[in-house]
Amino acid sequence: MNMITFMLILSLALTAVLTTLNLWLAQTNPDSEKLSPYECGFDPLGSARLPFSIRFFLSSNPVPPLDLEIALLLPLPWATQLNYPITTLTWASLLLLLLTLGLIYEWIQGGLEWAE
Repeated sequence: MNMITFMLILSLALTAVLTTLNLWLAQTNPDSEKLSPYECGFDPLGSARLPFSIRFFLSSNPVPPLDLEIALLLPLPWATQLNYPITTLTWASLLLLLLTLGLIYEWIQGGLEWAE
């Protein structure tokens, strides 16, 4: 028996054992909360026509720019190895300044306040 055959038999046996354990230990009678879909914090069992707070969506506006910020600032530790590291660090500082000014503007406008 060579190594490939042994690994194939071992993986098939492990798959069978894990599948059997899953079927044996799994919860077979979930309650209504487990069966209901999750809809952004709203009660999915109530009426779908109820008004919702617009502040929930306003507070999600900063999320894509912050994801972009992370993607753009991730290579900064390697900027010191470039020919002109000052240029890269200047653009990164400008990006952080712009995002900070946007956060301050939203804070002043009351976009981060949840009390109505």
